Amino acid sequence: MSSANISGVITETEEPARPLGPGFGRQVSTMVRRNLTHIKRQPENLTDVTIQPIMFVVLFAYVFGGAISAPGGSYREWLLPGIMAQTMTFAAFIVAAGLSQDLEKGIVDRFRSLPISRASVLVGRSVSSIIHSMIGIIVMSITGLFIGWKIHGNIAEALGGYLLLLGFGFAMIWIGILVGSALKSVEAVNGVMFVTVFPVTFLANTFAPPESMPTWLRTIAEWNPISAVVQGMRELWGNAPVAGPDAALPLQHPVVATLIWVVVLTAVLAPLSLRAFNRRTSG
Repeated sequence: MSSANISGVITETEEPARPLGPGFGRQVSTMVRRNLTHIKRQPENLTDVTIQPIMFVVLFAYVFGGAISAPGGSYREWLLPGIMAQTMTFAAFIVAAGLSQDLEKGIVDRFRSLPISRASVLVGRSVSSIIHSMIGIIVMSITGLFIGWKIHGNIAEALGGYLLLLGFGFAMIWIGILVGSALKSVEAVNGVMFVTVFPVTFLANTFAPPESMPTWLRTIAEWNPISAVVQGMRELWGNAPVAGPDAALPLQHPVVATLIWVVVLTAVLAPLSLRAFNRRTSG
């Protein structure tokens, strides 16, 4: 067989090697930079972590603060961890809306044609949403200092509270990936997330003590995962006393309960989220 024939056989039977893409870490950083660039070009997207948190802090501290009796005496100190947990819960909202928008516009399909891992799209979206939410946490921390909130614990306890909040935000991200992958439009995502996530943040110890609620509602509120992370932050930061013996078990051991919730929610939601994303992006 001549060299020309050999060359022809090789051309017909072998596919050209696909060029290798950058490392996974670089892929993720590129996706994060892309998502944050969108925020830079559309600064109005920051209103939910700048104007809204300030509005919530001021309204609840000055409008409702005089009407709500908080454990420990200071409602303003008691309030801040609740609003922070609510803002971090909204990380699910941010991930779901952003991911659904990318899927709806076909941007993820374009990414599939590149030599990059499909997981980098999800990780990049998750990291950027955490950064987005942490902007709100910083804004609220500064606002809280002006209205009388402060951390009474040491540096380790202060960092522990913020890390607890970040861990909870990581679990919330998987809810966002699941909803953003399962629903077909941004409008549907916004509707579902608003009528589910938003009320759940109020059905907890975020803005009012569960002790003032009816018995059946108090039980739901105290077993709400948000209540555990809020109580954990309050205890670590010295913003509220430890829960009494009549409180539900998660509130008596809030730090441990939060870590358990993070592991359980991630273990259950992560496989479902990845399956929904792969199903949506296959074919």
